[in-house]
Amino acid sequence: MANRIMLNETSYHGSGAIAEIANEIKARGAAKAFVCSDPDLIRFGVTGKVTAVLEGAGIPYTLFSDIKANPTIENVQSGVKAFRESGASIIVAIGGGSSMDTAKAIGIIAANPEFEDVRSLEGTAPTKNPCMPIIAVPTTAGTAAEVTINYVITDVQKKRKFVCVDPHDMPIVAVVDPDMMMTMPKGLTAATGMDALTHAIEGYTTKGAWEMTDMFHLKAIEIISKNLRKSVAGDPEGRKEMALGQYIAGMGFSNVGLGIAHSMAHTLGAVYDTPHGVACAMMLPIVMEFNAECTGDKYMHIAKAMGVEGVDSMTQEEYRKAAVDAVKKLSVDVGIPTRLEAIKEEDLQFLAESAAADACAPGNPKDASVDDFIALFRKIMG
Repeated sequence: MANRIMLNETSYHGSGAIAEIANEIKARGAAKAFVCSDPDLIRFGVTGKVTAVLEGAGIPYTLFSDIKANPTIENVQSGVKAFRESGASIIVAIGGGSSMDTAKAIGIIAANPEFEDVRSLEGTAPTKNPCMPIIAVPTTAGTAAEVTINYVITDVQKKRKFVCVDPHDMPIVAVVDPDMMMTMPKGLTAATGMDALTHAIEGYTTKGAWEMTDMFHLKAIEIISKNLRKSVAGDPEGRKEMALGQYIAGMGFSNVGLGIAHSMAHTLGAVYDTPHGVACAMMLPIVMEFNAECTGDKYMHIAKAMGVEGVDSMTQEEYRKAAVDAVKKLSVDVGIPTRLEAIKEEDLQFLAESAAADACAPGNPKDASVDDFIALFRKIMG
């Protein structure tokens, strides 16, 4: 079997990297840009840092902001309409996963109009054309959507999220400028950082993992573990390192998939609108315990990457527990809750069936039944 690695054509990293956006647009011959960004980023002036670059370079743009935290089918369809009316030929996505996921779906449908119902993009849809070119500018250190072939859309009518995995949706350029992340509030910094850690750990233990992606994931675990607490406290160096760590995690998991912590987080987000990173953080240690018997010596390396001391003298049972405990402690230290009061007993069957059907579930190192999912969801009930 051949292992495939897909990354951006180009990525820029470091303070001031957004200055390169105008050069990239001009080099690609685009006369006008379609800027996707959520209303809060526009209100707080974050989006304006990028539009100022466009204005300074004389590049016209249309600003689209009908974007929700968990983007819906309707958001995407209104975006496709706005893109077509704009006359733009390149998309600039500014924000977290919601802005970038919305932009990916818009770009795919604009190039493949036969999928404009949106639902038919679920899973690995047979799109024929690459999406409209996207320049992705993350403002959170977590989703890594700027370097992945994945996006997630919420079907409000059916109360579920669905994952789309498509090599045609990869942004051509990623601009990872930590200056765009400095104003993130504490809670969002914690949640997106734990999402990044979940990407790294699930990517490292997924069935598709191999040597090259292991390299990315272990380095990401190390960077995130060292810097998330500092980043949540507002330390600029911690935020700079988190910007890099989450991107490296994305380089890995986009190419090998994730596991059931993400399946369950997607379901919680669809049913209760739980912030994705919070849901991932709550599920990650519980899923790690469930998966432990199928992970060989990988938890030993996770524990080491997270800074646990004395790992070499531990038994397999001890280092597996140490890895899980390190994740639990980091999550609590950055203020993530361990229980979700919203979950009701009568919802468990639907939650479990939705998680079992999620596109991330097959990659989990240990197969999970609907009954397993019910038991796992029970562990975070209030």
